[in-house]
Amino acid sequence: MCRHLAYLGPEVPLGRILVEPEHSLLRQSWAPRRQRYGTVNADGFGAGWYAPDDPVPARYRRAGPIWADLSFADLARVVRSGCVMAAVRDATLAGADAEAAAAPFASGRWLFSHNGVLAGWPDSAAPLVSALPPVELLSLQARTDSAFVWALVLHRLRSGDEPEQALGETVRQLAGAAPASRLNLLLTDGATIAATAWGDTLWYRTEPGLSTVVASEPYDDDPLWQEVPDRTVLTASRAGVLLAPLEDPASSPTLDCARAGGPPSTKEPCT
Repeated sequence: MCRHLAYLGPEVPLGRILVEPEHSLLRQSWAPRRQRYGTVNADGFGAGWYAPDDPVPARYRRAGPIWADLSFADLARVVRSGCVMAAVRDATLAGADAEAAAAPFASGRWLFSHNGVLAGWPDSAAPLVSALPPVELLSLQARTDSAFVWALVLHRLRSGDEPEQALGETVRQLAGAAPASRLNLLLTDGATIAATAWGDTLWYRTEPGLSTVVASEPYDDDPLWQEVPDRTVLTASRAGVLLAPLEDPASSPTLDCARAGGPPSTKEPCT
């Protein structure tokens, strides 16, 4: 059910991240190496990126497979950015809302993607509808489980939650209503990345002070890639990565670094 990726670092052509690596997101659309559910991600794709001095990201989304879009290949060759989010989609319900259902979703400075499925959709979501103001429910960006998840996250962000809190609390809420759900969420504002691992694979690669990539699976065989444990919330910047267990909201994110292969320190981020 989808593959997604977010990058923070020096400005690079989008193709450097999304097309050129041996196991890039482009290749993952037809030959993912670590996808546990589904085999082909051909039900749409999207990329979002930030331009210098503009906090509102641009997006390019289509309903078809990324490998069939020659315009995107040309665009990715020349467009440069220091923050990129992209996803290839394996739809829960085939044909639902065409490119409007393709991640990344956007609002203001935020970009968002969901890799997974809300089990029992839409019936399982009915008890959670009251968590959203009517105007936000009527403004869903697509009639899909991912768009509903995004609406819940965005409502928390607008209410003042920090990104990792908005994702973590939304995952707990959804998992309580639909326990079999897979809820790998990805969020960026152009300066930071927040993500959850809940039911599917998530990896990160960081060079502290330079760049960080968070992705459903590695796009190459660089030994810097580290897997994120299931039931974890991740926060990242160019400085590094912090991990915290999702099932214990009282835990300090910096106390869990050793579990992910980082330094056993209460002050330094995982690297």
